[in-house]
Amino acid sequence: MTDIVKQAESYEANELFDIKNSYYIGNYQQCINDAQKEPPNYGNLRLQRDIFMYRAYLAQKKYGIVLAEIKPNSSPELKPFKLLAEYLQTPSNRNSILKTLEEELENMYEINHSLVIVATTIYNHEHNYESALRILKNDDTLEGLTLSLIIYLRMNRVDLASKELKKLKEKDEDATLTQMAQAWLNLALGGDKLQEAYYIFQELTDKYGVTALLLNCQSVCYIGQCEYKKAEITLQDALEKDINDIDSLVNSLFISVHTKVSADVARRQLNMLRDAYPNAEIVVRYNNKEIEFDSLCLAFQQ
Repeated sequence: MTDIVKQAESYEANELFDIKNSYYIGNYQQCINDAQKEPPNYGNLRLQRDIFMYRAYLAQKKYGIVLAEIKPNSSPELKPFKLLAEYLQTPSNRNSILKTLEEELENMYEINHSLVIVATTIYNHEHNYESALRILKNDDTLEGLTLSLIIYLRMNRVDLASKELKKLKEKDEDATLTQMAQAWLNLALGGDKLQEAYYIFQELTDKYGVTALLLNCQSVCYIGQCEYKKAEITLQDALEKDINDIDSLVNSLFISVHTKVSADVARRQLNMLRDAYPNAEIVVRYNNKEIEFDSLCLAFQQ
């Protein structure tokens, strides 16, 4: 084995692992920082580094960077993330973007993992789980299997999610994605499995550092156990990490009923959610219900 191959494998096993792992646990800035270090130009590694860097920018909602930097002559593995940035940034144009996505999928003659990830993400946003699962059918990567598991959980099909976890464990039982998938499945199962889920998230935190994503997952364990005060403290820590983390904002609003915060604080939490995510499904649904309630009040006053 030549020295250059050894160097390539060493880089992939270390630097690229750290980049991917930071992304998976929600440490997006660290992912970007590591990706921006100048790497050796070994084959596909530079491209993989850029893929996760742009995905981290998307997670931070820095859509403009992705739109500006991914060009028409960029790699086919990068272009799908520009489409995802357009979808996330312009909700009013989503029907047109969905048509473009369908055309891209029809013209995909060989597996483009990036396009699979983007298509799955968009269909997930659209609650089109059938299409998402169809796209993932032939993707047996750790990430593809994890996405299938997440979708089955959203469909309340714990039985099918369990099958995906089995496949993940057969591939790599110790992988971060496998561990997180196990914890998410445990959250869905509830009961004694909630404590097991908590321990998995804590172990990941001990190994790789604290992130808003991991803290929010732990807060869900506490909520499932009706430990609302512990959930409140954990969510405060999560929001210190990322003040605009939507899951932490939503969960904070949910537990406000149980922690007996003042009406002013609860209203402030709602306004923070509305301000940061005006087009989020939960905000749109809440606003519609509020309008319906006001209309009913007026009807009874007449």
